[in-house]
Amino acid sequence: MREFKRNARIVLIDDNVNHLRGVKELIEIEGGFDVVSASSSANVGISMVKKYRPDVVMMDINMPEKDGLQAIQEIDKLGLGIKIIALSGYDDSDLIFRAMKLGAKGYILKTMASTQLIRAIEEVLSGKIFLPPTLSARFFEYFQKSYKNETSVSGEENLLSNLTNREEEVLELLTEGENYKSVAAKLFISETTVKTHVNSIFQKLQVNDRTQAVLYALKNGFSNRARVKMSA
Repeated sequence: MREFKRNARIVLIDDNVNHLRGVKELIEIEGGFDVVSASSSANVGISMVKKYRPDVVMMDINMPEKDGLQAIQEIDKLGLGIKIIALSGYDDSDLIFRAMKLGAKGYILKTMASTQLIRAIEEVLSGKIFLPPTLSARFFEYFQKSYKNETSVSGEENLLSNLTNREEEVLELLTEGENYKSVAAKLFISETTVKTHVNSIFQKLQVNDRTQAVLYALKNGFSNRARVKMSA
């Protein structure tokens, strides 16, 4: 374990500069890894990944200029065999599921102890998947539900059935003409989180923008279904 720790190179991508510095010091001092780049920009971070070709990338999910999930997908598609660990302040089952589905080999909360962070890096470097015990049970439960939805429902209805409860709430507000800021206020979440959910909605409904998503929802009676579900 010590041998690969000395040689493993890490790229950090996190828009929270203070957290970025703290993680960098932790990884270098306590873990003994080599942080070759630390960036608060997703686009710059991806460029550094292409330049340095690190062993591990620690990617923040909530980024302002580019969705962290999209960045994970872009890095994975480079085909460089880089291990990606998602960093997040949210223990949202849907975020965990999508991050892993798009190529992440691990998912860790920013609030977790330093020992968990070092262990996550060691685990993915050894070819394993890392999920803290507090998140693993939730992830597999969500995975089982998602799998059942995909195999038991077909056709257009299946696309709407793939939405999580939170995504349904976001889509319902979008069909009512609310903007992202208003959606964030009504659901008590950040605009960045709203955008993350919206990007997921686009992928699941196989559309390219908000207008197409709303039209698809209205065409398939989603608005009425959502109201019935919310009032039940």
